[in-house]
Amino acid sequence: MRPGEAVPGPGSSLRLVLASNNAKKLSELQALLTGLPVALVTQGSLGVTEAEEPHITFIENALAKARHAAAATGCAALADDSGVCVDALGGAPGVISAHYGGEVPAEGEREARRRLQDAANNQRLLRELQGATDRRAHFVCTLVAVRHAEDPQPLVAVGRWLGQMLEAPRGTGGFGYDPLMFIPEQGLTVAEMDAALKNTLSHRARAAAQLRGLLQEVWRL
Repeated sequence: MRPGEAVPGPGSSLRLVLASNNAKKLSELQALLTGLPVALVTQGSLGVTEAEEPHITFIENALAKARHAAAATGCAALADDSGVCVDALGGAPGVISAHYGGEVPAEGEREARRRLQDAANNQRLLRELQGATDRRAHFVCTLVAVRHAEDPQPLVAVGRWLGQMLEAPRGTGGFGYDPLMFIPEQGLTVAEMDAALKNTLSHRARAAAQLRGLLQEVWRL
């Protein structure tokens, strides 16, 4: 959607390419953007490879991923750069949250590899926090949407979700660091929450709520 191009009319929707191949992230964002005239599709389903993420901040990586997806597809694009920041570790893992435990073998089915990566990441985080008394942490989600690859006015939304890192995982839902992140107000880890509750409270939900407003105000969806 170039500047001045018509927005989707009644009964039509804007194709928005998600700069990720994470099926669970796609499902969460689809639920969070329900009601908007947006058709969210993964870049992988369009044959687009994942972008490099060389930056040290969430916002820079999200913008790089969104521009990459938009350039490859000619469509509007949405990128999510998320992670966990732990106070006692100076904000680590931060932008390297997805690969904190080192790269797992590339063979095998994608979701199986992702589960192995999640386990490696959680194990390293537990090692780094062994003996720590300050276990405060927060999830961060930065969403960036661009109308096209050279969009001079990307939409940026940031959500944070405060909690504490446990000493052992609890729960089987969610993904990533969800089994370790305990939310005191709920008395649950994120992995113990059902999808509806998580999508109400999460860092991604908070960022998506901001993004919804921006899509309606700026892109007039």
